Amino acid sequence: MIKVLVVDDQVLVRAGLVALLRSVPDLDVVGEAACGEEAVGQAAVTGPDVILMDIRMPGMSGVTAAERILAAPGDHLPRVLILTTFDLDEYVYDALRVGASGFLLKDTPPERLIAAIHTIASGDMLFAPSVTRRLIEVYTNQAGLPAAPAPPSSALDVLTRREVEVLEHVGQARSNAEIATSLGVSEATVKTHLNRAMTKLHLNSRAQAVALAYECGLVTPGQPRPASP
Repeated sequence: MIKVLVVDDQVLVRAGLVALLRSVPDLDVVGEAACGEEAVGQAAVTGPDVILMDIRMPGMSGVTAAERILAAPGDHLPRVLILTTFDLDEYVYDALRVGASGFLLKDTPPERLIAAIHTIASGDMLFAPSVTRRLIEVYTNQAGLPAAPAPPSSALDVLTRREVEVLEHVGQARSNAEIATSLGVSEATVKTHLNRAMTKLHLNSRAQAVALAYECGLVTPGQPRPASP
C-alpha cells in the first residue's frame, strides 16, 4: 500500500482528492491537512510515502512545508507531489529546489493523478528532465542570474571529477542512458555516481541536482542542450 497525505486549503478540493484516492485499492489516505503547518505535523505522525501538496496556501506555503518535511531526520522521507494552478507557477521552482519530486496541474484528469502518485512512490520524477530544465531556465533568467558561467561552487569540492561530470550532464537535461553513452560507461555506473553526488551534496531529488548545476555554473541558462552522441 502507498500511504498518501493530502494537503489543500480548499475543503471541496481536498475532499474530492481524498474520495478519489480512497477508491484506489493500493492507495491509503493516512491524513489530511488544510495548511502548511498541519502538513508538517501530519507528516511526522502518519509517515506518508507520498504527499499531495497544494503550493499556495494561507500562512505557511507548500514550499516551506515541503522543505521542513524533507529536512526532517529519519531514513524514510516522503515524496512530495506539488499541486498548482499554473504550470510555470513562480513557486514551483522553489519547490523543486527543496526536494519536491514533481508537480501536477489541479485540472489533471483523475487517472493521471493516480498514475503520478505511483510514479513518484517508485522513486521516479513525475516529468521529463527537459521540463525541469525549462522551468529552471525561466526562473533563473527572471532572477537576473549572469548569462556567463560562474565558477563552480566550492560545494562541489566534495565530488570526484566523474561525479561533477555526471552532475553537469544531469543539468543539461540528459537521461541516464544518454549520459552513459556520452561517458562510455554503463547506466548503472551513472546511477551510482549520481546517487553518491546527491548524498554528498544532501540532495533529495534529481530536480535539486539540476537546480544546483545551474547555480554552481556547471550549466548556463539558455545553453543549448547537447546533441546525443
